[in-house]
Amino acid sequence: MAQRTQVIQLYKNLLYLGREYPMGYEYFREKLKRAFMKNREVTDPEQIKVLIGRGEFVIKEIEALYMLRKYRTMKKRYYED
Repeated sequence: MAQRTQVIQLYKNLLYLGREYPMGYEYFREKLKRAFMKNREVTDPEQIKVLIGRGEFVIKEIEALYMLRKYRTMKKRYYED
């Protein structure tokens, strides 16, 4: 039951982060839904752990993407070329 909660929380976190995705929220939501639906039949606890880890890695990558965008914006403000 704990893994089910982790998966649901992971999905919610990814949806939240997808609001500012560069290609649009609808694009991100469809890709996310497709990825989760593809793996919905997985029942092995070890495989679920691996997939949750992959999802957490994606969260870190999205956060890095947003930080890079923020950095570039700040750089443009102060160092106009």
